[in-house]
Amino acid sequence: MGWKKVTIMSQRKEFVLLAMQDEVTFTELCRRFGISRKTGYKFVRRYREEGMQGLRDRSRRPGSSPGATPPGTERLILDLRDRHPAWGGRKLKRRAEDMGHGGLPSPGTITQILRRNGRIGPEDSGKHKRWQRFEAEGPNDMWQMDFKGHFPIREGRCHPLTVLDDHSRYSLCIGACGNERRETVEGHLREVFRRYGLPRAILADNGPAWGRDGTSLTVWLMSLGVGVLHSRACHPSDAGEGREVSSYDECRGGA
Repeated sequence: MGWKKVTIMSQRKEFVLLAMQDEVTFTELCRRFGISRKTGYKFVRRYREEGMQGLRDRSRRPGSSPGATPPGTERLILDLRDRHPAWGGRKLKRRAEDMGHGGLPSPGTITQILRRNGRIGPEDSGKHKRWQRFEAEGPNDMWQMDFKGHFPIREGRCHPLTVLDDHSRYSLCIGACGNERRETVEGHLREVFRRYGLPRAILADNGPAWGRDGTSLTVWLMSLGVGVLHSRACHPSDAGEGREVSSYDECRGGA
């Protein structure tokens, strides 16, 4: 006669049948089967309520997720992302707060929601990009110009204007401006031109002083023979590593 096959289910069945016969104390029975009294009572209760089905292993997944993002909040995030495809978790959270919504998840959770719903693909993740540093061939071939935000001061607000040589990474200008208007930028550029000469081209973002709309600042620069190049909207990384333009010569006819 062969060996009797013993399974977890058969041991549990044997345990509950013995427990229901009262032939041995419950504590001693639990000791023999190597389980706690709490576990023993659990399987006896399940067997009485569900029969053999109650002795099967159950999923450890919780019946509810109190920390899960409410469906309405998730829908709000996805709708905002659809209207602004270039926005990430932090900007979406800030916009939703400005709209009066509270109880929002963290930016990291928002990013997970976007990824789970197909709003972020591998091509949008920096981990999947091969960045190649752009560097102009020589000094004054390409300058980068940008406002670095603004902060309050006693007289109002300060808007730091920076101008950087793309080849040497030398800081040509750090100007404390009272605004971001064209006249203010032009005044600082005149001083920089007198000190360092004219660049072949300047790369800027799409700010109010030098946006893509054909501003007089752009016209003035082109009249001096300075090419003007604008980074892509919502892509500040263009002004540094991995930007879309591979040669400053492309900007001479592209302003």
